[in-house]
Amino acid sequence: MPSERSSSALVKVDLGDVTRHNINLLKKINEVVLPVIYNLQFYKAVLEYGEFSKLAYYNDIVVGAVCCRVQVTSGQPASRKLYIMTLGCLHPYRRRGIGSKMLRHVLDTVEKEGHFDAITLHVQVNNEGALEFYKKFGFHIVGTKEQYYKRIEPADAHVLEKQLNKERPLNGNREEVQENDNTHNKCEE
Repeated sequence: MPSERSSSALVKVDLGDVTRHNINLLKKINEVVLPVIYNLQFYKAVLEYGEFSKLAYYNDIVVGAVCCRVQVTSGQPASRKLYIMTLGCLHPYRRRGIGSKMLRHVLDTVEKEGHFDAITLHVQVNNEGALEFYKKFGFHIVGTKEQYYKRIEPADAHVLEKQLNKERPLNGNREEVQENDNTHNKCEE
């Protein structure tokens, strides 16, 4: 029997683009991992997000996904944020670095683009694993949105944020996601 060390050396974790040819794999991952059902418009929009939407492969098997979108606020001063709509991994593949790889990809892409003030997301208030995961990457709870989720309990969500632009602090007027968005994150690494 091979040792744990030698078997882990054979593991390959990759990220791949979401395309019209594999969008159904993303849909399946979201259906299994997340308690929210997304409509066709969500999946059509994801195809437009390029580097901000990825499938995670573990030895060539799709086991997770991350989907983000750009939000521009019109406050004073205006800001440009990346909103993580979904990030999740199938339960048997958690705690294997897959969630970290997806989030690092998002962080690296945002850094390369250089035009973002912050990254934000919502996490269900009782999802301690996700809260700890994001805190390891420098995210902080900046608020709580009551009744954010429509069909799951608890319905409240923490708003997490990682500020990127240190020269221009974000104002206190944090833009919330549209009420009908109901995105959810579940990632326990």
